Amino acid sequence: MMAALSSLPLPAGIRSRSIDNGNGLLTHFLEAGFDEKPRPVLLLLHGFPELAYSWRKVMLPLAQAGYHVVAPDQRGYGRTEIIGANRPVLYDDDLRPYNLLNLVRDALGLIWALGKQQVHAVIGHDFGSPVAAWCALTRPDVFRKLVLMSAPFGGPPAHDINAAPIQTVIDALGQLQRPRQHYQWYYAERGANDDMLHAPQGLHAFLRGYYHVKSADWQPNQPTPLGAFSAANLAKLPTYYVMEAADNMAQTVAPHQPNAAQIAACHWLPDDELAVYASKYARTGFQGGLQWYRCGTTGAFTRELQLFAGRTIDVPTLFISGKSDWGTYQKPGEF
Repeated sequence: MMAALSSLPLPAGIRSRSIDNGNGLLTHFLEAGFDEKPRPVLLLLHGFPELAYSWRKVMLPLAQAGYHVVAPDQRGYGRTEIIGANRPVLYDDDLRPYNLLNLVRDALGLIWALGKQQVHAVIGHDFGSPVAAWCALTRPDVFRKLVLMSAPFGGPPAHDINAAPIQTVIDALGQLQRPRQHYQWYYAERGANDDMLHAPQGLHAFLRGYYHVKSADWQPNQPTPLGAFSAANLAKLPTYYVMEAADNMAQTVAPHQPNAAQIAACHWLPDDELAVYASKYARTGFQGGLQWYRCGTTGAFTRELQLFAGRTIDVPTLFISGKSDWGTYQKPGEF
């Protein structure tokens, strides 16, 4: 059984509630701009390892601009629960509920459960970006505009029998003179959840280091396009993307832990707000989010996604990324 829930420290004007999304989830979400006449809806989709809470600082400005802002804890995260299964997600759970098209069903189900028929814009960050992209690709009648943050969308997988399998490049990382492993394939391994949940530095400190090393506060983040998709090019990425073959993620970020002065200066994530993430992941573990990576790395759902090969996103679309964000270039050739 999961631990009892405490109230979220939310700014005035943002509320927290849950609703049956009709797709097997009791979806927890935050919303703002809900007290007045009907407004156009903005759906905000977080990434890994994040929560609906990650949107707390932009929700009120968006509501003040005239929108009904909805930010769910996505499947496997936070306070969203599988109906009838009040427990953390397990590594051996069925992967089918976590594939991209079912995550689109989750988003649609939430919107319909709220009595809405359209979304003015769906906005996704990090792993929320491909979910948002697939929402706009498959149901442009519902998701009328799209914003992608940090992670570009390379389109549906091509139905090309002559294409070199991505696994060939991933395997080549382990054969480099300095053997490496790709973080997404590491996240698909059985031990990844426990490595992070029970990090030697403690869960709170692990998350602090993880967010720090991926931020503009970490000076070595100076992204640049990498060219072709190859092991040699992938190895140029920071180690939180392409890790030392012998290290787990807790070991990867530990050498870059910020000092006390850097933590005190981190106004975008003060320690009391970081504690919200630590408490939520202590309760649920990371495996719910890691299931998404397993879906991608196994290739189990590629054939299903290939049904949309050649199809483009035709709704108005905006891509946003920070100048220190390697996410823009982590997949050479997509941006």
